[in-house]
Amino acid sequence: MIELQSGIGNYINCSGKRYSYFGGNNYLGLANHPAVKDAAIQAVMKFGINFSASRRTTGTAAIHIELEKQLSEFKGKEDTVTFASGYQGNSLLLDVMKDRYSVILMDQFAHPSIMSGIRGNNITIMFYKHLDSDHLGELLNRNKNSRLLVITDGVFALTGEIAPLNKIYPLVKEHKAILIVDDAHSTGILGRTGKGTPEYFGLHEAEDIYQSETMSKALGSYGGFISGTREFIMDIREKSTTYQASTALPPPLVAAGIASLRVIKDNPQRHTELIDKAIRFREQIISLNFKTTPDNTPIIPLIMSSLDEARNLSEFLDKAGIIVPFINYPVNHEINMLRITVTADHTNDQTEQLLEILKKWKLNEEK
Repeated sequence: MIELQSGIGNYINCSGKRYSYFGGNNYLGLANHPAVKDAAIQAVMKFGINFSASRRTTGTAAIHIELEKQLSEFKGKEDTVTFASGYQGNSLLLDVMKDRYSVILMDQFAHPSIMSGIRGNNITIMFYKHLDSDHLGELLNRNKNSRLLVITDGVFALTGEIAPLNKIYPLVKEHKAILIVDDAHSTGILGRTGKGTPEYFGLHEAEDIYQSETMSKALGSYGGFISGTREFIMDIREKSTTYQASTALPPPLVAAGIASLRVIKDNPQRHTELIDKAIRFREQIISLNFKTTPDNTPIIPLIMSSLDEARNLSEFLDKAGIIVPFINYPVNHEINMLRITVTADHTNDQTEQLLEILKKWKLNEEK
């Protein structure tokens, strides 16, 4: 486990040493952005650390309302609800809609928060093959007389693969099913304006796609959110005991979220430049004969033949002053890999150094 002795950026300090950092999920580099940090500091000075109450009692402040307004504008939706963490988002959606489905079909490599969020004893859970819309179609047909819900990650956290919503959505419409997309690793990254996976496929105006999202990754702050119609968001506020009983987001996190959205709005090219950087880097990784995934996201896995090989490469990089973690993560995914994260803050010198060390490791392994 890495023990940080600094904030996260393109460089970190740990174990008394400065490292070039290619881990985590700070895709747009906003977690350490000066404007975001300053907003959090000012919020502490004005409001303190915590409102110490739920949103339904005395925990709602004007900045909560402002954050939800800004998130709604960013997403192009009527309203937004925020809550304690992105991990809770799938639970909130599945709970609020529990009377609308009896069978859940999910990608076999779906995020653990999806399974954690399923409640009730009368729900049938079925897994379709990873990214396989044909298999999903078979399962939908097999259960066509049931109330169906399909749920998938938008971008898969470990591999950076993009769920084929262009194929999944028509199947969902055909079978009058519900579609939930966990867009934690897509929000701020994918689509023309960073609205996420639906926008990437031109589906961002589809009101029957429900997204669970987070501010803890590309948006650089913390807390989960769901955007949608005013009626649906009110449903969440009125029906979700998790929302009603949870302490409101702390003021510095709320202010940081507002500031990060302002940075994104003022720098609309930030996410497209990141994707371009990631595309070039992925091409260079492939040219070194590393096995990786094909989709154009900032998550670039190095798929290895064994966990020992993945651990050895991670240690080799560590000795060269570069952090790229090998993956030991609670998901139903039998894969041995290192997970490279390219961020907006990485310099050309850093990416070139990483490529050079990877090339050196390859040559040593082939001897």
